[in-house]
Amino acid sequence: MPTKLLVPTDFSEVSHTAIQHAVKFASIINAELVLLHIVDSREDVSKAHEKLEQETSIGKAVDSSCSISTVVRIGNIFDDIGDVASEIGVSLIFMGTHGASRWQKITGSNALKVITNSPVPFIIVQEKLMQDSGYDHIVVPLDLNIETKQKLELVSKIAQYFDSQVHLITLDEEDEFAKNKLKANQLWAGKYLSEKNVSHSSHLVEKGQTLSEGILKLSVKVDADLIAIMNLQEDSILGILENSFQ
Repeated sequence: MPTKLLVPTDFSEVSHTAIQHAVKFASIINAELVLLHIVDSREDVSKAHEKLEQETSIGKAVDSSCSISTVVRIGNIFDDIGDVASEIGVSLIFMGTHGASRWQKITGSNALKVITNSPVPFIIVQEKLMQDSGYDHIVVPLDLNIETKQKLELVSKIAQYFDSQVHLITLDEEDEFAKNKLKANQLWAGKYLSEKNVSHSSHLVEKGQTLSEGILKLSVKVDADLIAIMNLQEDSILGILENSFQ
């Protein structure tokens, strides 16, 4: 069964950027791309299909050989993006965060609801197009959740595809137990990436900064192409989604 990537689109410029990222990624891993638009009522379905054909043309302009299909769903973005992803067997979702139209705005707290309601990992796209070399620098926040370790597998695969440098970052906790657990997670992550032949570095959030502030500061410093959001505390995710590091 071929790998499938999903792009929810509201036909905005940032959605077009997400399509560009997804098409390039799909071309590298030989995946199929599915474009999704969610409407409020049955009366909107026909118009949505027409617009999705235009979005398909945008994707084909990036790579004409990419397999692209479309889906229109009546519902809401908070429930149906995750539902569609599960129904069609999607491995990864590319989503723009700053688009706003008659469709519900995907930014800040709304994006957080979409992400936390989906079992499928996301690549969140802002205005920056994927460069020809792909994702050169990936920032990976680590916390105490076991899912962080599980999802590091996806990061390592992306890094292998693009020969990326992975930058691990954790809080410098004052609590000794939490500090030791985070240190153990960071050591494990470094060892795992080394075994996968992925270049990486480790960083601590500066004293007095929140995790989201530390992530954004590091992302600017290394000119990050991608931040891997991995089951962080909600305020940390929101802090990233409501800011731009590009």
